[in-house]
Amino acid sequence: MPYTLLIFAIAVPAFVIVGVYLERKVSAFIQDRMGPMEVGKWGLLQLFADLIKLLFKEDIVPKAADRKLFLLAPFVIFCAVFAGYAVLPVAPDLRGSGAAVGVFFLLTIVAVDVLGILMAGWGSNNKYSLIGAIRAISQMVSYEIPLTLSVLCVVMFCQTLDLQEISFLQGIYSTETNYFLGVKGTGIDVTEIGGFLTWNIFRNPFLFFAYIIFFIASLAECNRAPFDIPEGESELVGGFHTEYSGMRYAMLMLAEYGMMLLVSLLGAILFLGSWNTPFPNVGPVKLADWTSGAPGTWLGYVTGIFWLFFKAILAVVVQMWARWTLPRLRVDQLVYLGWKVLTPLGLVLFFITGIWRLLGV
Repeated sequence: MPYTLLIFAIAVPAFVIVGVYLERKVSAFIQDRMGPMEVGKWGLLQLFADLIKLLFKEDIVPKAADRKLFLLAPFVIFCAVFAGYAVLPVAPDLRGSGAAVGVFFLLTIVAVDVLGILMAGWGSNNKYSLIGAIRAISQMVSYEIPLTLSVLCVVMFCQTLDLQEISFLQGIYSTETNYFLGVKGTGIDVTEIGGFLTWNIFRNPFLFFAYIIFFIASLAECNRAPFDIPEGESELVGGFHTEYSGMRYAMLMLAEYGMMLLVSLLGAILFLGSWNTPFPNVGPVKLADWTSGAPGTWLGYVTGIFWLFFKAILAVVVQMWARWTLPRLRVDQLVYLGWKVLTPLGLVLFFITGIWRLLGV
């Protein structure tokens, strides 16, 4: 547990530093411009300059604001997001809490950030902040339903709420025999093959569509484009954090990027093999054995952490790609997509996954 806490205490701020710079460069590439170039070589020190600026900016509290709610909100949002990391496994024999209900805990504790957003919007005593908070809450509550349904598909298929057990079931160290190649009864055990063939999206092809629903809903949960109507800078200035400045604003941004990384890690664990290698053992070439270490060894820790964060960072890059490619949805389009498209599809996939499990395919 202490080692996992240390890993994420370092990884989350480091991801913010890399993620902000990467997003600026990705957006610049998509828009055919240079991005940060002035502060340091290739603009690498731009974020540090921004952090110094935020550190020395005055922490302003509006005169008419509810001071207690206004000051407490950023801590509630950040703590709710960071607490979600407590149950994530990062490698074989390296995890945070050993809770057998890790999925349930993560979905529950992350939902608390809704309260922080409401506190920030209401406590600011600003119409733009309040409208932004109301938009964020309605959006997050709506899209939690399809996101939860997609997660339940994995839970039903793997028959466990333990994220570490779900991880083991997707690799060569699984104790469960899972057939993928050929028909049931052919005796081809993909747990010996490993690699991407043991990922949940390949063990049950319907989970691939569940992952698409999960990814879209996670964008809405993070208030990322094209679901960034809570910020809506063209009409709301900045949404629920309009009145914040200095380090409290930095804390809100840290929570936003921390949420991006959290949902990307969760998606990788549930659908994309977690810390398991994507390379299978095919023929005499044992790529899965070469690119992953046994549980309890230093190679197991290094390769597990590398593969998990590699998959998560790829998902984050796609999130950034979507932000600078897709236009913002209108409110009616967002509600229609959530309630009339993603939720019914999530229910159908949940039903199909149950049948798939019962038939033992």
